[in-house]
Amino acid sequence: MHGQDNMDANLSELKDIVGNQHVLLSKEEQSGFVEDWRKRYHGVARAVVRPKSTAEVSKVLAWAYRNNVAIVPQGGNTGMLGGAIPSTRGDEIILSLTRLRTIRDVDVTNDAIVAEAGCTLLEIQEAAEKVNRLFPLSLGSEGTCQVGGNIATNAGGLEVVRYGPMRDLVLGLEVVLPDGEVLEQIYRLRKNNTGYDLKHLFIGAEGTLGIITAAALKLYPLPKTRVTAIAGLASPEDALVVLGIMKEEFGARLSTIEILSGLEMQLTTKHCGIIAPLQSEHGWYLLIELTETIANDLLTEHFATALHKCIEDGVVEDATVAQNNSQRAQFWNLRHMVAEGNNAAGRVLSHDTSVPVSEGARFIRRVEAAFAGSSDLKLVFVGHIGDGNIHAVAIFDRAKVPDEIFEEKAKEVSSIIFEIAIGLDGSISAEHGIGLSLRDRLKSYKQPREWTLMRAIKSAFDPKGLLNPGKLFAPETSADE
Repeated sequence: MHGQDNMDANLSELKDIVGNQHVLLSKEEQSGFVEDWRKRYHGVARAVVRPKSTAEVSKVLAWAYRNNVAIVPQGGNTGMLGGAIPSTRGDEIILSLTRLRTIRDVDVTNDAIVAEAGCTLLEIQEAAEKVNRLFPLSLGSEGTCQVGGNIATNAGGLEVVRYGPMRDLVLGLEVVLPDGEVLEQIYRLRKNNTGYDLKHLFIGAEGTLGIITAAALKLYPLPKTRVTAIAGLASPEDALVVLGIMKEEFGARLSTIEILSGLEMQLTTKHCGIIAPLQSEHGWYLLIELTETIANDLLTEHFATALHKCIEDGVVEDATVAQNNSQRAQFWNLRHMVAEGNNAAGRVLSHDTSVPVSEGARFIRRVEAAFAGSSDLKLVFVGHIGDGNIHAVAIFDRAKVPDEIFEEKAKEVSSIIFEIAIGLDGSISAEHGIGLSLRDRLKSYKQPREWTLMRAIKSAFDPKGLLNPGKLFAPETSADE
């Protein structure tokens, strides 16, 4: 297919399209593009091309289609699974969307924002806030990750319990197809029942069907009241009880409920210089936040009363409610810094599984039991108990698990954790996608007919197999396998 025969494809046309300075050829220029931020995946690119508009993206893809050159789309390159990294063959073009940075419109009446794919998540949040609106997707990497990548991976984040993942926030898309044709469906409609809703094929497809260049996204009223608390608990079973209480008491006001294991809290406070939020240590912790669109001083009182009742009933051991924005920021900083704490403690292997919300505690207990006798790793848990996406993180002792055996050991550990999740009617990927890490496992977790339909969709949109090859599907496999 594409590959060695196309290594000499004429790049001068690309320079004419995007400008000479935006076709990066040297290793020095490409250094920030050919490896992922965790430095686990490394590739080789023929060039990095940086268009500034949908029209330029269209011309680049038309050029690639004529010359049978593979394209690897890339946004902020903050993905966890290598989905935006080229292969090592050296014949692929990285299409960087960082220059598509225009926010085309902020529509208050329709509660919609139209933004190009290279806008960072933070830029979209700030543009919404200027007109007293909220774009609710919230990630630790929001200052760097880009909305095109958020859509391509169906990002979830911290407020899924109230607002849903990216799939629930997209009204319409502008997409460039593999041959360069532009599919313009930037609808702002809340109702549109006119046959197949094609945007959902591109959301979560990781750039394998088309290149997202712009999107119309939902906005919500900006909360005027936020109440945030940290609670200490004895068990994940108690955490599910608290979740049920919070839903019953506060309904849609419950925007976030995150769980951290006791060891996760210890590592984060120890290695990141963060003061522990509670005076005593606990086996488990919850970060809970309520939001309200009107100024409501009574919400804090109601929340404190509910937490006190949980303490009286024995499902919460201790709790503290943030008294001001500074303390609230400290609570959130603790949640955002868990990765740094884990990395300081050893070699990290994180998992992005999801299970039905009701199975969250059972998932944790089964993973704990599976590795109870392991001397070369320790387990921490952190994540979104409100939507069933709890990250089981294995931290390996670097002295006992050197680099040369890490990948083999990681596969063994991941297989066990994935099987536990699947056994609870769960998924091997909740919000990070498939990329390279999970590609070779994906087929075994799909029903045969489901897999065949996925391959057929890929072939229908990308018959030459030029878009992000080797992601989702292994390279050189036929669509009718």
